[in-house]
Amino acid sequence: MRSTLRLSGALVLAAALPLSACGADATREAVSRDATSSPVGFGLPRPSGPQAIGTTELHLVDAAREDPWVAGKRRELMISVWYPARDQGGPRAPYLRPAAARAIDAAGALGIFKPGQVDWAGARTHAGEGVAADARRGPRPVVLYSPGFGVPRALGTGLAENLVSQGYVVVTMDHTFETTPVEFPGGRVEGQRLPPQGPERLKKALATRVQDTRFILDRLDALRAGANPDAEGRHLPRGLGRTLDLTRVGMAGHSAGGIQAAETMRLDRRVDSGIDMDGTMAYSDKEFVQVAGEGLARPFMLMGAAIGGKPQTHLTNPSWGSFWDRSTGFKRDLNLPEGGHYSYTDLQTVLPELDEKLDIPAAQRAAFIGTIDVPGRAARSVNAYVTAFFDRSLRGRPGRPLDGPSPAHPDVRFIG
Repeated sequence: MRSTLRLSGALVLAAALPLSACGADATREAVSRDATSSPVGFGLPRPSGPQAIGTTELHLVDAAREDPWVAGKRRELMISVWYPARDQGGPRAPYLRPAAARAIDAAGALGIFKPGQVDWAGARTHAGEGVAADARRGPRPVVLYSPGFGVPRALGTGLAENLVSQGYVVVTMDHTFETTPVEFPGGRVEGQRLPPQGPERLKKALATRVQDTRFILDRLDALRAGANPDAEGRHLPRGLGRTLDLTRVGMAGHSAGGIQAAETMRLDRRVDSGIDMDGTMAYSDKEFVQVAGEGLARPFMLMGAAIGGKPQTHLTNPSWGSFWDRSTGFKRDLNLPEGGHYSYTDLQTVLPELDEKLDIPAAQRAAFIGTIDVPGRAARSVNAYVTAFFDRSLRGRPGRPLDGPSPAHPDVRFIG
């Protein structure tokens, strides 16, 4: 079963890693397609908004902080900045960098696929790589995104692109030596270097993620001021810094990333609102994350799925209930009762597309994304609610989706 904090069960991109999110028996199954056939490609849903999208990567080095996982190294991170572009010209950015794609493929991604079955390297986003930013409408609200424990930031690409298409800047982040794999400039790839599983590791991971987030905010401040925070000093897209409105910052995260969003808000007033996508706010049955015991006075939204058929909500999960009762800002609790833990990632649409050609066992597919009949509809609903929440909390635009249940979003249940 998953750990209480939803950390250990999220290590799903390499077969050698723990795969408790799927169940031990399910991960031993193999898809029937011959791995010597041509690899199968996949795409991402088209973003819902009119804004053209650009993206660029930044290599950040925190000279003031030793890496918590590897002694003698300075903390270094990779982030992607997804921003409004002047036009949609230029080649589309890859979904994964080449070395990271090779590492994921060689490891047997998700514990489902054999090496060579999926064209991870060939997948493309909707964003122009390094194209000029569109600063003509002034700076835009910024949303930070962090993935689940051990999971690359790439799994939040669809959410990031959709927000940018609606007029936001989105910054996605990896957490080096926890995330696997992380590709740095020049093709260097780093994997996990973690101590044995347990509550102390979970606490250290969350504390590290919060420090990473605060450092990223510092470097975004520098970028906004005209500096180039990239460790190699690589070329920045024209006008990028001018698109950042760091007086309006939100944060969304999946699993451990959602807990990270709440805990960062507790410690850093620069983050104005946040979303936790299916991350339980407890280290164990007896110990909650600190923010769950204190709550927040700023807007926050809980978005849960189902654990063993039981929806995770503030009414069913004690840590969420504690957080809900103590939070005094605007709040919502939404649930995908037929969804899975990874319904809040790109897997909600990627797995069904691959399933059409690779015949993924039903139990494996359900372990990740549940049994929602129309995966694309569920993904559109998640995007709609996330956008509406940040429109309200960062732009002051009350959004109808947040007012109550809607027939347009039948997979979503309003809990509070």
